[in-house]
Amino acid sequence: MRCPFCGHDESQVKDSRPSEDGAAIRRRRMCPSCEGRFTTFERVQLRELTILKRSGRRTPFDRDKLARSVAIAIRKRPIEPDRVERMISAIVRQLESMGETELPSSTIGELMMKHLKQLDDVAYVRYASVYRDFRETEDFARFLGEEGLSDPSE
Repeated sequence: MRCPFCGHDESQVKDSRPSEDGAAIRRRRMCPSCEGRFTTFERVQLRELTILKRSGRRTPFDRDKLARSVAIAIRKRPIEPDRVERMISAIVRQLESMGETELPSSTIGELMMKHLKQLDDVAYVRYASVYRDFRETEDFARFLGEEGLSDPSE
């Protein structure tokens, strides 16, 4: 593994342990050249996924992009990082187990909506506002009415 600090081609593994409920291996590494320390994660990847965008463009699936989208949706919400990581891993496993190597971006969007709704209503609405391209307050009101989230007494 290349050192992120000095670019040296080799690094030494100092510690390995499972993380994310055993879905990944966390490795602490040290560069023998600059003695910088860094962490890497190793995950099982069932297949290479390609995402078909609405524009028709194809891009490789990026787990980090999925995690960034979730981070934006849950920003300043009282949600434990472990729950978020389990949700992201569950989404990735579902995508990989669909049996297809090319998936429409809408598949990821719908899975995100489903999982965020179970995780946190505010994060769900935040994500939906971007995913469904809300432009006016009426878009929010209509969505909340459809989802049964507009009446807090229920």
